[in-house]
Amino acid sequence: MTTDIAVQPRRAAKASQKRKLMIEAIAVIAIALILILIMPMLLTGFRLNLLGRFLALGIVALGIDLIWGFTGLLSLGHGIFFGLGGYAFAMYLELNTLGEGQLPEFFGLYGVTELPWFWQPFNSLPFTLLAIFTIPAIVAGLLGYLVFRNRIRGVYFSILTQAALVVFFNLFNGQQKLINGTNGLKTSTSVFMGQQVGSDGMRMFFYISTVIALIAMYALCRWLTSGRFGRMLVAIRDDENRVRFSGYDPTAFKVLVFAVSGAIAGIAGALYTVQSGIISPQVMDIAFSIEMVIWVAVGGRATLVGAVLGAVLVNMARSLLSERFPDVWLFFQGALFLIVVTALPDGIIGWGRRQFGSAVSSALGLTPTDVPYASDSDSVVEAVPEFAEK
Repeated sequence: MTTDIAVQPRRAAKASQKRKLMIEAIAVIAIALILILIMPMLLTGFRLNLLGRFLALGIVALGIDLIWGFTGLLSLGHGIFFGLGGYAFAMYLELNTLGEGQLPEFFGLYGVTELPWFWQPFNSLPFTLLAIFTIPAIVAGLLGYLVFRNRIRGVYFSILTQAALVVFFNLFNGQQKLINGTNGLKTSTSVFMGQQVGSDGMRMFFYISTVIALIAMYALCRWLTSGRFGRMLVAIRDDENRVRFSGYDPTAFKVLVFAVSGAIAGIAGALYTVQSGIISPQVMDIAFSIEMVIWVAVGGRATLVGAVLGAVLVNMARSLLSERFPDVWLFFQGALFLIVVTALPDGIIGWGRRQFGSAVSSALGLTPTDVPYASDSDSVVEAVPEFAEK
């Protein structure tokens, strides 16, 4: 009898969890279909291209939310990984457009007569597709290992990531002979799959690819954060010392999640590059990396959905306001962030859950505990032992 009483709540919780996942999957598929089938009919080519860019930025926001919202690591240098992914794809496009034996045009301006060694692997499309996320992941993993093994965290971690960003920005900005420095690499006139990247057909192709990649990265982040691994990340965020005293080494977990976040940013950078038409060291500017954090804060930390929503809404608002108020639109952006920090600390999603969470969960047949608020999480005392269960 005692066993039945203990098992019944678990069964009910599992059934509710499955129902919630089913509802979430249906919602995600519905949104994807709207983006792919309906939005192209409602928007002009220019606006659709802008939406594609914003969705690509939503992908990098997912990576930020993964390490900041769930793990408590505030990175101010994600422009590094975003730029590495963009440069990897741009280098392939640059070489793919040329005839055999030809060099990119800017090489001739600086007297370079032979293709540099690090350009040569990007003649291969399979290598390029692999490099788009593996190179940022490796760089993030190495940087994370050097930082986390010394137990550096908090504001010191943020400062170090920003310092690394400055190093990469100056490195790429000064390599005029090798990667065209401040001018960057243009992709809009490059050829991919026999068509010009800037053509209407390829723009639609990359837009659909961005939607698919966004869904895939969302599914990956949801998988990582919904199981035992996710509970360990939350435990590290809430009390890393308690995790360490419980017999776990947080370093490996933090290095892994930082590498995954870097890989996600690399994919976002590649998709953004082909839709914006150029990649330059400006994507490694400090302000751009700080904006990424703002998107997540506006949407809601530790929600994933909020990260994407914040990225799309903030960039959409910036685009519209900069068109109508080109001189003062930055003040609107600053005011938005101040409003979120002071009045909506949990972001748009957190506010919506507080206002409508109970009604929505009741309508869907979910218990209140099934709605994961951004500011709520399992305690470390519960999270660590649960992770250790078989």
